[in-house]
Amino acid sequence: MPLIPEESQIHESAQGPRVAPAAGRTASTPRPVPGPRPAAVPRPARPGPRPAARPAPAAPPAQRTSSSQRSDNRPGNRPDARPETPAGDSSAPQIQLIPASAEGALDAAEEAVDLLLDTGRAPGDVLVFTTGEQHPWAAHELSFGEAAYWAQHDAREDVFYAGADAVSRAKARPVVVVALNGGTDESVAQVLPAAREFAGALLIVCGDPQRVNAVLGAGV
Repeated sequence: MPLIPEESQIHESAQGPRVAPAAGRTASTPRPVPGPRPAAVPRPARPGPRPAARPAPAAPPAQRTSSSQRSDNRPGNRPDARPETPAGDSSAPQIQLIPASAEGALDAAEEAVDLLLDTGRAPGDVLVFTTGEQHPWAAHELSFGEAAYWAQHDAREDVFYAGADAVSRAKARPVVVVALNGGTDESVAQVLPAAREFAGALLIVCGDPQRVNAVLGAGV
């Protein structure tokens, strides 16, 4: 009987896809394909120092309706919340001078208002005059018309800011703050005596002491 040649056998060593790794070896983990990195989450901006100039804001500056949410530990001249009137003249307000340059007078006035509210003064008790550039709040509110602006003054619900040209229309309040942030000598001479008349208990003037004394008298 003729011999049938043996069929070729497939040996285990033949090349082909491996089902399992060889003994003693660990299958390598496929490396991830690099792709675009996700955008970094932006950090919140840190508060910085106040800018020297005060541009008119796009939105109305926050008004001071609550004193319980603030604490002010800043050094400097601090007005009393409810000062006593000078002895012997119950009609004259107490006058307090806070030395400041024309560039820093508005900041000094803001700090004085903050302290007054933090120590118990009602926002409607305070009237603020500027002799130079308008306070940003006043500039914003005037953009809606004088009727709406002066309605807030008459409502006496919050601190009211006015320029030197509004002295004749303003009304008395217990506390008046004046920021000598510029303006002519004539405007200063107009605002300071009127502010003293408007102030029922306290007049705070933030500005150059020599300029103040020249108008209100020496020793202020």
